[in-house]
Amino acid sequence: MIPIPVVVCVMGGWCTVYLLDTALRSSTSMKSSYESWLTSNGLSLSPFHIRWHTSLFNRLFARCSHFNPCFLYVWFSAGMVFGIVAMFGSVVLLGRTLMQTLAHMMAETPEGTHEQVLQVVVPGVNLPVSQLAYFFIAILVSGLIHEFGHGVAALREQVRLNGFGMFMFVIYPGAFVDLFTTHLNLISPVQQLRIFCAGVWHNFMLCVAAVCFLLLLPFLLFPFYYTGAGALITEVVEGSPSSGPRGLFVGDLVTRMEDCSVKGVEDWHSCIQQLSHQPQSGYCVPTATLQLSRAAGRAYKRLDGTMECCSNSSMTDLCFAYSNNLESRLFACLPARKTIEASRTCRTNADCQVDFSPSLCVIPSLENQTRLIRVKHPPQADMLFVGYPSHLQFSVSLTNFVPRLGFLHLDLPVMLETLSKYLVSLSGALAVVNAVPCFALDGQWMLTAFLEATLCSLIPEKSNRELLGFFILLGGSTLLAANVALGLWMVTAR
Repeated sequence: MIPIPVVVCVMGGWCTVYLLDTALRSSTSMKSSYESWLTSNGLSLSPFHIRWHTSLFNRLFARCSHFNPCFLYVWFSAGMVFGIVAMFGSVVLLGRTLMQTLAHMMAETPEGTHEQVLQVVVPGVNLPVSQLAYFFIAILVSGLIHEFGHGVAALREQVRLNGFGMFMFVIYPGAFVDLFTTHLNLISPVQQLRIFCAGVWHNFMLCVAAVCFLLLLPFLLFPFYYTGAGALITEVVEGSPSSGPRGLFVGDLVTRMEDCSVKGVEDWHSCIQQLSHQPQSGYCVPTATLQLSRAAGRAYKRLDGTMECCSNSSMTDLCFAYSNNLESRLFACLPARKTIEASRTCRTNADCQVDFSPSLCVIPSLENQTRLIRVKHPPQADMLFVGYPSHLQFSVSLTNFVPRLGFLHLDLPVMLETLSKYLVSLSGALAVVNAVPCFALDGQWMLTAFLEATLCSLIPEKSNRELLGFFILLGGSTLLAANVALGLWMVTAR
């Protein structure tokens, strides 16, 4: 469910704005000046909606529309082709997403949700509150680029631009361009297509630019940050298994997890997945150390069937299982850090027959699905993690970028990466959704212009073409509404 504090903040903010607006309009002394101020600044208010309209940027749009006419013709013609393909592709994608959502609803466990291409995003539910700034900035930038495409394409096709505006609906920001409808209706359907497809085309190109920026980021930041040396810790969740005096700290560079090398964040995640599915690693311990252990043979079963041989009050000792030539299953309670820090990993006793001193391979006897993981982050002492690997994975935030100078901020590359990823996902989603043949979206006008451009000879009667377009729009609107409704239900109710 949506967190109550989020709902309270949103509703409280909008109620305050609405009550203030009502009070000013009701005041005999302030009404005239207040309404005059709203009109002069292009502002309009309604419940859960604020709108701003201006003509200040008309000259900027005009200059951009006259920049290299040949290039702009090719640019928006390519956008027209992309828009038509995206219009049909969006229907296929939404249909596939709807089938996946229905399959998840019918399943007992919601596995595979991460495989969906499109997902409904609800701030505070499946979007971390700490990343709301990235989310709203990406939405605003995507909307501005979208409307910039419409405006420049319209002026290039000799359609007058009345103005540009921005709005806030509930919590979502957006933008729009105000075109002169009479001019828009006088141009050809192909010209209309160039204008209507320009928005999704610019969103797609923004998505491509953000992907290229992500790929080039190591080269762009190379003078200040280097990569490939390990995964740098940027945040550790307080009170998590990774925190504490012998845990991980901000600024530590993780280079290895057990015998899995870590050269970046991707290696960190893959190593954790590998350690989760592989059997627990063992450690080579001298035989003399095991003979001195008093816990040998005093093991007892836990409730889950695994074996324990240490006192429950021990915070430093750990139960290890091993075998020798005489007995196949023995247990020893050993100090964990002293046993592991100077040892190498093993799977069987044969892996320990390298040293001259006789050694055996001891394996931690832990509860089901828990692991002992040795994390190297020099020059600090190794962190010994005992628990579920997923807890280790999500208790720290990391980056691939290590600053070359001490005054450089650790979070700058993370901020650039995160914003770029949000631009990729949200700008791509905006392109897909706007391309859907649906009422009140770009897809409605794209479909109308496309039918006028292609079916004039096959269906001479305009009313028949409009009827065909109506049924297509009705189907597209139903498909989009079903995806949104079921997506919201999946996010908030499950």
